[in-house]
Amino acid sequence: MQNEHASEQRALTISMIGTLLMGLAGIGAAILSNSQAILLDGLFSFVGFAAALFARRVIGRVQKAPDQIRPFGYGSEESIFTTFRALSLLGVVLFAIINALRSIGSYANGQLPPPLLFEPIAVYLAAILMTCLVLWLFHQRAWRKGGKRSDILKLEANAAAFDGAVTAAAGVGLFLVASIDDGPLAVVAPIGDSLIVLVLCSMAAIRYFADFRAGLAELAGVAAPKASYEMVLGVVNEPIASFGGKLVELLIVKAGRSHSIVVLFDPQRPVSAIEVDTLSDELEQSLRQKLKHANILTVVTSSSGDSETH
Repeated sequence: MQNEHASEQRALTISMIGTLLMGLAGIGAAILSNSQAILLDGLFSFVGFAAALFARRVIGRVQKAPDQIRPFGYGSEESIFTTFRALSLLGVVLFAIINALRSIGSYANGQLPPPLLFEPIAVYLAAILMTCLVLWLFHQRAWRKGGKRSDILKLEANAAAFDGAVTAAAGVGLFLVASIDDGPLAVVAPIGDSLIVLVLCSMAAIRYFADFRAGLAELAGVAAPKASYEMVLGVVNEPIASFGGKLVELLIVKAGRSHSIVVLFDPQRPVSAIEVDTLSDELEQSLRQKLKHANILTVVTSSSGDSETH
C-alpha cells in the first residue's frame, strides 16, 4: 500500500511539473503567435496543473482506513475529484467558445484579427507533443505498476494522451489555415484560428462531459460496471456453493478505487452466527485478492425477503 501511495505521489509530482511548464509555454506561445487555439491548449494545461495539485491531497486521503466519520472509507473523494476536474475543464471550454465567437463576430463586423505567426507555434507544438508523450508513458507505467486500481493515475494518463491529441489537432488545423491564405477559402483564413478553437472545444466537451457523467454516476451510487460485477460474481460463487447456500443477489457500488459490495445469500439450512462469520471472512479474503479497497457486507436472506445482516 505504501509503495502504491508513493508511486502515485511521484507520478503526480511529475504531472504537476509537466503541466505547469506546458501551461506557461502555451501562454507564452499564444502571446508570440496571436493564436487563440494555442492559448486554449495552455489553459487546459493550467487546469491539469491545478488538478494534479489537488490530486496529491486526495490520494493521501483515500488511503485512510474507514472510521466513525466515514464508515465506508474515503474512496468517494476520488470520484469527487474526477467530477470537479471535468467540470473545471468544461468551464475552460465554455470560456474559449465565447472568446472564439466574439472574434468571429468582430470579423463579421469588419475588424481583422492580428495575423498568426507560425514560428513560435512550430516550436511549441514540438515541445508539447514530446512532453505529453513522456507524461503518458510515465502515468501508464505508474498505473500498471499499482495494479490498475488508481482512477486518478488512469485519469492523468488519459489526460496526457488527450492533451497530446488536442495539441496535434490544433497544429494540423493552424498549418491548414496557413495553406489557404491564397486559395478559394482565403475569406475564412483570418478567423481560421477561432474556427479551430470551436472544433477543439467540441472534441474536448465530449470527452470532459463523459468524465463528468462517470464521476457523477459514482457519487450518485449507480451500480458498478458489468466487468466489476462479473469479476466479483466469479469470486463469491464458489465459497457460497461450498457452504451449501445459494447466491440471491449481488449489489456493487464503485467510488473511485473503492468498491462497496453487498452479498445476499440463502444458506438453505439453519446456520449459526459463527458459520456466517467464517463464510464472511472467506469472502472478504477472496475479494481483497482482486480488490484491495473493498467493503463487504454479507446478508443472510431467503426468498421470502426475511433477512439478517452480518
